[in-house]
Amino acid sequence: MFFIRLLRRSFLRQLRRRSLIALTVALCASISVAMLGVVLDVGDKLNAELTNYGSNIVVQPRAGAVVDNLYETSKDKEAASFLDEKEVTNIKTIFWAYNIVDLTPRLSGAVKVKGSGSGQEGSEGTDVLAAGAWFNKDVKLSTGESTTLGVSTMRSWWKMQGAWPSDDAAEAVVGTKLAKRLGVSQGDTITVTGPQGEESLTVTGIYTSGDKDDQTFYAPLAGIQQVTGHEGQVDEIEVKALTTPENDLSRKAAANPAALSSAEWETWYCTAYASSISYQIEEVVTGAVAKPVRQVAAVEGNVLSKTQVLMILMTALSLVAAALAVASLTTASLVERTGEFALLKAVGASSASINRLILAESAVIGVIGLAIGAAVGSGLAQLIGRVVFHSGITMRPMVYVLVAALVSVVLLAATASSMRSILRIQPAIALHRR
Repeated sequence: MFFIRLLRRSFLRQLRRRSLIALTVALCASISVAMLGVVLDVGDKLNAELTNYGSNIVVQPRAGAVVDNLYETSKDKEAASFLDEKEVTNIKTIFWAYNIVDLTPRLSGAVKVKGSGSGQEGSEGTDVLAAGAWFNKDVKLSTGESTTLGVSTMRSWWKMQGAWPSDDAAEAVVGTKLAKRLGVSQGDTITVTGPQGEESLTVTGIYTSGDKDDQTFYAPLAGIQQVTGHEGQVDEIEVKALTTPENDLSRKAAANPAALSSAEWETWYCTAYASSISYQIEEVVTGAVAKPVRQVAAVEGNVLSKTQVLMILMTALSLVAAALAVASLTTASLVERTGEFALLKAVGASSASINRLILAESAVIGVIGLAIGAAVGSGLAQLIGRVVFHSGITMRPMVYVLVAALVSVVLLAATASSMRSILRIQPAIALHRR
């Protein structure tokens, strides 16, 4: 009867204690699952965000790239060497073809431009470095697949008043500053005169880029090739690719791929580094040199590492806080049950069997808390993904395994610190005090 009364008296109090321990474990697990889930997926999300702001790989003729690097010549000039437009789509056939989100060839040409109604009648026009490009080009690859590529998605952050030109029409979009110089607006016509001819283009839109592109205009590639006399040629290919952030291996390979060992080469070539994708592009485009845009790669690597460190630190702090809370609650719970454990010892229970009982209880509490925390943490990770990246977070099984291991260590450490006092219980003294 004494044992029954003892259990009745402590049941509700112990239930509250164990519920608090389970909730603490659940809170710790939910934060850990959410943070680790985001940490393991943030690289892809961050890379996808950065690719919204233009190309991260630029492909140029090897001769022109060498001259630019040696003499630091300006990019605001007409090119002297070119690539074959027919080889542009080869880029979508490399090993990492599915990581190539978008691309567009460009041709810059020095032309004279006159705008209708701009007061330039009779004048020779304004000297402009025009840009020919694909806008929404439907291309068929050598693999038999079809895809749409062009500037309209490559420059998605531009503020456009109007619409992008059609690739097979005599149309153009004009930068804000150039439109003011020419006195043209949407719907007007501009006359473009080059070394090999003249063409009239309808302005379908006025864009604001926030950079030097505001002083030029974009027209379909074929039209600029014709008036400049460079049919079938391009001087640059912009590539937007999903890449893995740089590390020591990728930087070593970028400096000199020949310096890699066989194992390093295989790892590098089969990983979507910007340098390995660039190398593969050079393999399929004759006379080309592909260069990652280092500013984008550097920003991606720095932001990613800092974000990961922050989230890992938050996870570690939550685990420490949980360990302290669980240890405190577990100690209080076991102290209240001193009489129960003393009675068990008095009727012949060994310290080992009591310890197994305590560990079993902790395991049950841990499983319940972990299950609740995993569910809540998965939902929290998805919420973070939707709010920050506007897409879901891919939860990898390794996250749950890692969190289960961490929570187990926390529970074991917290319970072990309390079990030592149970081993020193003297049944006669403990029951006499009851």
